[in-house]
Amino acid sequence: MKRTLSLLALALTAGVGIASVTGFSSASFVSASSSTSSVTAASDWTPPTVSMTSPGSTVSGTVTVTATAADDRSGIASVQLQVRAAGATTWSTICTAAAAPYSCSWSTTGLTDGAYDLRAIATDKAGYTATSAEVRTSVMNTATITLADPGAVVSGSVTLQATIASGTGWSVRFEQAPMGTTTWTPICSNVTSPYACTWATTATAYGHYDLRAVATLGSTTITSPVVLDTLVDNTVRSITLADPGTFLEGSVNLTATATSTATIASVVFQRSPAGAGTWTTICTDTIAPWTCAWSTTGVTDGSYDLRAVLTDANGATATSNVVAVRKVDNVTTPLKALDVQTITAGNPNRVDAGDKIVLTFSRRVDLTTITPGWDGSALPIGVTLVRNLFSTDDLTFSRSGNVLNLGAVQTDNNYASYIGLVNPRLDATMTATTETVGGVPRTIVTVQIGNLVAGSIRTVTHDTLLTWIPSTQVFGLNGSRLPATSAVESGPVDKDF
Repeated sequence: MKRTLSLLALALTAGVGIASVTGFSSASFVSASSSTSSVTAASDWTPPTVSMTSPGSTVSGTVTVTATAADDRSGIASVQLQVRAAGATTWSTICTAAAAPYSCSWSTTGLTDGAYDLRAIATDKAGYTATSAEVRTSVMNTATITLADPGAVVSGSVTLQATIASGTGWSVRFEQAPMGTTTWTPICSNVTSPYACTWATTATAYGHYDLRAVATLGSTTITSPVVLDTLVDNTVRSITLADPGTFLEGSVNLTATATSTATIASVVFQRSPAGAGTWTTICTDTIAPWTCAWSTTGVTDGSYDLRAVLTDANGATATSNVVAVRKVDNVTTPLKALDVQTITAGNPNRVDAGDKIVLTFSRRVDLTTITPGWDGSALPIGVTLVRNLFSTDDLTFSRSGNVLNLGAVQTDNNYASYIGLVNPRLDATMTATTETVGGVPRTIVTVQIGNLVAGSIRTVTHDTLLTWIPSTQVFGLNGSRLPATSAVESGPVDKDF
């Protein structure tokens, strides 16, 4: 022990004149010219401790960043707070703090949105340093969210889709509110990328709604612009307009078939010039069956498109098929007796059972003005051959118990044999059909001769020319009266019966 101390004394003596020597331990050595010396050991042999506090998973604007540092010997001299973009190799110093709390303001507004790492470097008063573990955060200054418009009217299952312009890891919530309010309720929540949600609108009451999407990422929340006025309508409704015919005149009956799971408030019948798409209301019906009497005399002759529109108790509408290019003709083609013909079934020289007399009007007529209640179906009538002043026969028509306005057909032949001065009378059947000629529908009345019930018929040998003298009590569908102008049999003169 004495030897060891002596050696130490010698070593210290050899250092006379050297004020101090600093080694790896930072010990200070002091010597004097006397025969005695002393040694003082450093008080701090260990580095400090330091940790970085997370500012949150996302940050924006100016945020406070903080570190915690401690040293149990010499104390903390300073703490550097640093940042770098995730994946970069170079750190930038945000600030250096010399005293607790070790924090400063970090302005993120000049940074590109994205992930960043933060760290702190603490230095103690003995010169030792320590570096904290890295903390990651995301800068979100320009992140935006957009909700795609699902459409003006939705029903059933509807896909809602949001797009976020920056960052990943967002949690999105889709919300609805009655239109014009701020009463937002969730449609679906905690939606992750690709940020799509199925909206079951059947659970939502009929009405108009505003929609939005809200995204959160840590403490950051962004909200999309509101998609305004989306109508939720799960009502099942349909309407079909019956075809009133290609050619229209006078009063035309329009009929629609309409159904809806909501109460039907009204059915509107509309017209437009063909192909124009400019719709004008003809009439409105509020009670089923859905019909409309269209007086076509109130419009200009021409081609029209027709449709019907259903409105339910919710105010929602459905539109029927378009019945296109229906021709209104009330003026262009005048009503008149157009032609008279006969069709021979037996002997061409006499009036026999099976022969037909065909009377053609220039356009359609109101059949009830020919005889009350008639719809054109087969109707029993009588035909009488009457001798006129020129000793030729007129064919007249009658209906038992009712008027029959068919006028008379003049012949230039004498078919009647006036035995006992009785005008021959025959049973007959009358029918009416519509035939379109040159784009114009016409009414054709056919009288089929039956059995002889009175008088007698004679056989003639020469051809006959027929003239039809119509009744002015017949009216067209457009309300026009049939003029008294006669119609002469067209074509060559021939044997008519």
